[in-house]
Formats: sequence, C-alpha cells, structure tokens
Amino acid sequence: MYLAWGELQTAIKDALRGAASQGSSTPSKPRQIAMEYSPDGAIPYVSKVDAGTVEHVRKTGASVVSSADLVQRFEAVWNPAQRQQHERAAVALRSVVDEAWKMIARRIRVGGGLDERTLQQHLWQRMQEMGLEADHAPIVAVGAHAAEPHYDPPETGSAPIQAGDLVLIDIWGKLKETGAVYADITWVGVVAESVPERYDRIWKIVRQARDAALEFVQKAAVSGSYPAGWQVDEVARGVIFQAGFGPNFIHRTGHSIGEEVHGDGANLDNLETHDERRLLPGTCFSIEPGIYLKGDFGIRSEIDVFLDAKQATPTGGPPQTEIVPILAGVPGA
Repeated sequence: MYLAWGELQTAIKDALRGAASQGSSTPSKPRQIAMEYSPDGAIPYVSKVDAGTVEHVRKTGASVVSSADLVQRFEAVWNPAQRQQHERAAVALRSVVDEAWKMIARRIRVGGGLDERTLQQHLWQRMQEMGLEADHAPIVAVGAHAAEPHYDPPETGSAPIQAGDLVLIDIWGKLKETGAVYADITWVGVVAESVPERYDRIWKIVRQARDAALEFVQKAAVSGSYPAGWQVDEVARGVIFQAGFGPNFIHRTGHSIGEEVHGDGANLDNLETHDERRLLPGTCFSIEPGIYLKGDFGIRSEIDVFLDAKQATPTGGPPQTEIVPILAGVPGA
C-alpha cells in the first residue's frame, strides 16, 4: 500500500533489494523476476505489464522474464476431476452432433423446412437439456457461410439447409459443475448420399493437416519432450501450404482449453501470434486446421487433445475420418 509515487518506487526497491545475490550461487547474476510480459509482445494474452513498469523493475538490477509458462502451469493444467468432466462433455457434444445429422435427414426426406438458425437453436437447447453450458450457441454454417470461420446464423435471413449442401457444425460446452472445463469439436457433413469430389478433396487435405499435427505432438510426448505451440501450427500449416491452399488457412491451428473455451495455456499458433509457450503435461488443446474458399465453402476439422507425461490422446471418441453423407442411411434418421 502506498500514497505518494515515491513510496511506490521505494517499496519496489525494497522488495527487490539484494536480487543480485539471493537465490543464486552466482552473486553477479541478477535474480529473474517473472512478470506478465512477453518479449516483443509476441503473446498479447499474457503481455499485460506496461513498458514503464518493466523499465523500473530492471533499474533495480533484476532481470525481467515472461511469466507465460508459470501462468499456464497454474491456470491451464487440469486435475483428474476436470479430465473426467471434459470427457463427459466431449461425449455429450458428439451425441448432439449426431442428432443434428438425423434431424437434417428427417426434414429433407419429409420436405420440411430447416435453416441454420433453427438447427443452431435446437442444438443449443439439447446442450442445456444434457447439462451443458457455454458462452455462446454453436456455429451452424451452410455452403458459403462455412467459409467464414466465426459465422453466427442471424435471427432473420438464415440460410436454408437443402439437398446437396455442405454443413459445418462447431460446438463447444462444459458441464454445469464447479471447476468444469470445456470440450470443443467441429464436424462436417453433406446433405447427400455420397460426398462430392470437390468437398472430399479439400477434406482430405484438412484431415491430413490435423493428423500430422497430432502425430507430431504424440511423437514428442513419447520422447518426453513437448513442442512449443508455434511448432505444431507450422506442421499443420505446412501440409496445407504444400497442397496449394496456404492463403486459405486464415486462423491459428488450435487453442488452449480450460474453464474458458479459450484457455490460458499455449495456443497452436504461428500466424496470429508467435506462441513460444511449450505444451505442458496435464493440459488440453484443440487441433482445428481449415481451408476456406470464400463465396463457395469451407471445411474445418476440430479435435481436442489431452497431453499427459508420455502421450497425447484425442478425447470424446474417434476423430472424424470422412465427411458425413447425411442422407446415406444415418441411423435413426
């Protein structure tokens, strides 16, 4: 506590007095002080201390380092109960997606109308009935709208879902329980009995990018090493660039998942930011590459991956392997 600014400066000096020798076997080596600072502002999510304060701390002789990895160790690592809560949420979300395909098939076969907003609100209601909550209703995007990564169906003017349409569903939620953590998945289907080649071609590239990123993390985990978020992003992005669609992958590969759907751990990102934080055991993150062909369609595949000491495991059941042909005998439809 202080009143005059001079008291603040004195308090900081007192707190850091002797920093050059305390806790160090080398008296000349400054003590490292971890602050909410990111070199060059590379990770804005943790860069919250103003430059002047950093300068003032440095003048005491202390060495300022980023607290980014400390933050994720205390904010992003799950306990066993959260791991179980996540799995239950992931399984529930997958069942809601399966219900969506059945609902679309039924409506198409009986000639009943269905649009993006109506389906979105139905899924939102089903989530709540299953004991899930979220910060927002899921994304339901048809055709060209699927080329907008953060599309939200409007209350009026939402696109109808018709035969031949590609449908993207991005859905996230967590149990209504203390300390519960999110699950977050994206699946793609087409309102047909078989998948057109133009969709399938893009899907296979996206799936390859997703699986390459997962394999990269898995191999690292087995060896006891953990990659930085930017490195995983580069693996997925490299697959899409090599296929000729680099400019159409317009977001990071994945994000940390915690009590907020976008958590405080490392993101798989070397596009929006250069995330040098390493993935930590006990954390969860999404892998969700996408290709977006503006005005035509977009495809994204999103899985959640839990990392422990020696393995990286997709959660909520097997990842999507093929685009769902919604009219091809969907069970219960």
